[in-house]
Amino acid sequence: MANILILGGSGFIGSHLAERLIRDGHCLRVPTRRRERAKHLLVLPTIDVVEANVHDPAELRALLQGMDVVINLVGVLHDGRGKPYGPGFAAAHVELPRKLVEACRATGVRRLLHMSALKAAPDAPSAYLRSKGDGEAVIVGARGTLQTTIFRPSVVFGPEDNFLNLFARLQRRLPVVVLGSPDARFQPVYVGDVAEAFVRSLRTGESHGRAYDLVGPKVYTLREIVRYVGEVSGYPRPILPLAPRAAYLQAMMLEFAPGKLLTRDNYYSMTVDSVSDAPLPFDIDATAMEAVAPRYLAADHPRMRYDFFRYRARR
Repeated sequence: MANILILGGSGFIGSHLAERLIRDGHCLRVPTRRRERAKHLLVLPTIDVVEANVHDPAELRALLQGMDVVINLVGVLHDGRGKPYGPGFAAAHVELPRKLVEACRATGVRRLLHMSALKAAPDAPSAYLRSKGDGEAVIVGARGTLQTTIFRPSVVFGPEDNFLNLFARLQRRLPVVVLGSPDARFQPVYVGDVAEAFVRSLRTGESHGRAYDLVGPKVYTLREIVRYVGEVSGYPRPILPLAPRAAYLQAMMLEFAPGKLLTRDNYYSMTVDSVSDAPLPFDIDATAMEAVAPRYLAADHPRMRYDFFRYRARR
């Protein structure tokens, strides 16, 4: 049993990871700017949800007091423009890892698990991937004094995801899907497998100083994913693929629309295939998208809703 601090623990991946860690008997501390946003975690035993600003070095050091492990899942998908990236990406993906490393050294917490992104690199085509790459470099630079492990997932799917669910919502509302970057390639990984990788890495010293790609068993184009989501959700729609120039213009227009469904930086990210030949670490069997996605994408149908609840209850 360990005392574990999870930054970003109230989000999609963090919530699944928190539940999995608690099943293993760990005690968790999850900071959030507003406790209301993490109310779904309050029902879990051995978890302490606290209001805090993790970007403040003094508050970060206070959060680390009494902890054995810290897990950093903090990430943002959209930001303003800047070189090599905007201030939001810099704060979340680069400056926070640097503050976290300093806080770990100051408080004596040696074990640090960090979430990056597949194909993150300082010279990547998108600001998101560049900032993630620079954040990785901070963690790598701490290997001399900290026991670090880095995880690089492709796009993550699961019941509360904002990827497959987004395309399901769009196809319920629109007669045609106008799709930019239709040939972008992804290797979606199940959120439960991501959580399991974090959990198992805590059990072995072999993960110290290592970085792992996290991908599913199959590669899909974006067009194939959107078509599959439409079929499973019961709202198949014609797909109108856009050429690269038109896809860029679509991203530019949506960047200024409410909700930011897509930005030019997202477009640049999709010019790099989010795929890997590496198997999941720690002998984890990768879960196929087809084994899980129908249970929540087709939840409007009574039988599928019943099957989904049975699945979540592990019955």
